[in-house]
Amino acid sequence: MFPLKDENPTEITPYVTVIIIAANVLVWIAVQHAGMGTEFLESLCAYGAIPGEITGRIAQGEWVPLGPGQCLIGGLGAGSLLSSMFMHGSWMHLIGNMWFMWVFGNNIEDSMGHVRFIVFYLLTGLLASGAHIVASLDSGVPTVGASGAISGIMGAYLLLYPRVRVHTLIIFVFFVRIITLPAMTMLGLWFAFQLLQGTLAGTMATGVAFWAHIGGFVAGLALIKLFERKKLVTAKRKHRRLTREELPPRERW
Repeated sequence: MFPLKDENPTEITPYVTVIIIAANVLVWIAVQHAGMGTEFLESLCAYGAIPGEITGRIAQGEWVPLGPGQCLIGGLGAGSLLSSMFMHGSWMHLIGNMWFMWVFGNNIEDSMGHVRFIVFYLLTGLLASGAHIVASLDSGVPTVGASGAISGIMGAYLLLYPRVRVHTLIIFVFFVRIITLPAMTMLGLWFAFQLLQGTLAGTMATGVAFWAHIGGFVAGLALIKLFERKKLVTAKRKHRRLTREELPPRERW
């Protein structure tokens, strides 16, 4: 299930959404060497969030296996909860996350303004990482990706715009079709899948941090009412672009 576009026009220019996407792409190319060579594995170990390292279950200086190589425990520690949000594991991982970010992120930035959106994005991402760590206290596998924070955006979208139509690509074995679903259906099914996979993760090796997705989504649901700006949401629902004078001063840039 892959969202292609929504029928929810933006009312303010989504500067922060674009900057976050650009930052992720820049980190992927400049820091992670686009997934190539030993530098890529080193970036995962240095900047990925390793649950066992953060909880102290794995000792500093210990080596843990990572794909074809190993990670030396002793990276950023708790700081990796932030850095890991801008790291990715593959081109598809990056492209998929950034596409979800664009489809849903610009509308949530629309709903709270630029400054609040930065705080909301980072906070839901941190809470998502925390949920994954609680579910994987002893893990030595680095966790990377923006999907926890993007899950928070999706949770917020579900609560604010449940009836907005989302054009969705459905692929199931040989069944491939584009259908239009209400956001509450598309996002509800997505969350149910994450919950199912997260529950099964104890017996299946998936390589996906499903509990980060779950934690981020729940965080988005819980926090959106604290971050939304009523004036922006009302204007958006009426598809009316606010004038510069109507915008709060911090949202005029």
